[in-house]
Amino acid sequence: MIDWNRREILKYGLAFPSLPIGIQELAYGTAFPERPEKPKKRILLICNSLGFYGKYFFPRERGELNTSTYLKGFSNPEKLTVVENLFHPGMETSNHDSEKSFLTGAPHPESPHFTNTVSLDQVLASKMGGQTRFPFLSFSIYDRGWGCSWNDQGVAIPPMHDEEQIYNRLFGQEDLTAKKREIRQNQIVLQALKHDLLVLEKTEEKSAVESYRRLIRQLENRLEHEVHWLSAPKPRVSAKLNEDPEFAFSTKVSNLFRLARLAFQTDSTRVITLSLDWIYGAIDVPGASGGWHTLSHHGGRKETLQKLSCVERDILRHFDQFLKEMDQVSEPGGSLLDHTTVVMGSNFGDSSNHTCQNLPTLVAGGGIAHQQHRVLEAPTPLCNLWLELLHRHDIDVDRFGSSVQDMQLLAN
Repeated sequence: MIDWNRREILKYGLAFPSLPIGIQELAYGTAFPERPEKPKKRILLICNSLGFYGKYFFPRERGELNTSTYLKGFSNPEKLTVVENLFHPGMETSNHDSEKSFLTGAPHPESPHFTNTVSLDQVLASKMGGQTRFPFLSFSIYDRGWGCSWNDQGVAIPPMHDEEQIYNRLFGQEDLTAKKREIRQNQIVLQALKHDLLVLEKTEEKSAVESYRRLIRQLENRLEHEVHWLSAPKPRVSAKLNEDPEFAFSTKVSNLFRLARLAFQTDSTRVITLSLDWIYGAIDVPGASGGWHTLSHHGGRKETLQKLSCVERDILRHFDQFLKEMDQVSEPGGSLLDHTTVVMGSNFGDSSNHTCQNLPTLVAGGGIAHQQHRVLEAPTPLCNLWLELLHRHDIDVDRFGSSVQDMQLLAN
């Protein structure tokens, strides 16, 4: 019988720590063809895990974005759509665990027997990620081991959280000797796994054999990807990271947005997730300090809401700056923002009450004929929007998560 540890290696991708283990084989194409002249599609998916105070986030008047306390004055209102009345079914008692299902829609994440499903970004990466150095990137605020991305085994893909390390991985010089040694070690492990497959074919059912074969093929493709990009020079950028020790949290949010823009601008990747996960302890932003989690459980208290709004305004200030800078990068047929779909959302509709209805959802860019504000007449699964985004990125699937149908929520 095959060694159990090697099965775990395949399940979690532990044999290849340098590779972005996600889902099925990437769409590499044949022999890494020349990149097409037509605009490249990109996508950034952001989960603000404590949400936004709804009365300040959503416009007070239907269709009028400038009646939103938070969003009025945004630099590119014509390239934004806020959607009201979205929710994830099966989150009634999930509390903070609902964050695990933000990009999957898997119900009841609070259950002790919960197994997640594949996240939206990984399905997108399987189609869009094959021709860039990084098939996808996953960022987060701090190191808790998981963020927005989950592979097709429902296993968390650890995000990167250190800005300097992300910058160096994208643009820094690598020790090619160490990288070659790592690749050789991975090749040895891959050969061992293939040998195990021969044993498995004699002892296990066809379904188990096929699953094992598919996972080996996935790892083999990713190793081929690493070998291809080993000799390709990394892009050079003059932009530096921000430094402001007084407002470390604010600075980190700003830097993660900057790194996302640079990664897209240099075509280092076309799929990014960003988890703005709440952290323990106090944070400082201009105008307020305190525990973000504590402030989010405001109970309607005016003073607490004032401090919370400083945190949320600061996040959205950096988000607006990101969109503005993306729109200032010219590309054939439009701007970088026009060719990048950006989603800012949350697993919480009201973090103070731990409710998951009417999730704050904003979509920007992507060449969409934006409506600025759309109010749905009835509660609608957020996965209907995820399904629409898959279709807009040329992935032909009938459903995703709890989706019912592609409702063309972003169509004008």
